[in-house]
Amino acid sequence: MQTAVNWFEIPAKDFKRAVHFYNTIFGIQMVTHEMMGFPMAFFPSDQGGVGGTVIMKEGYEPCTKGTLIYLNGGDDLSIPLSKVEKAGGKVLVPKTQITPEIGYFARFMDTEGNLVAIHSMK
Repeated sequence: MQTAVNWFEIPAKDFKRAVHFYNTIFGIQMVTHEMMGFPMAFFPSDQGGVGGTVIMKEGYEPCTKGTLIYLNGGDDLSIPLSKVEKAGGKVLVPKTQITPEIGYFARFMDTEGNLVAIHSMK
């Protein structure tokens, strides 16, 4: 097992709003498709890297409890974190150093009500 995680799904109540939020904070253009009858927007990932999606599906509910995913904040998580509130989310834990060897994290609530973390080395 190379990694403990190989896929993640972030639930959305308003699919377009959620996709716009993540596109805005990360400066990306998520590819959207309908798969198995559900709209999905895919985060970019390198071949063999961990992938994930924003999905709107019956029974998938945004939440602030349970599993917490840490998204890649790039070179410096301050960049995407600075866009969270402008894009409609809320910063809950500001950029905080874990240790010099592990880097930094922050937590935010997205437009859908999901608690999400972000990590970078600086």
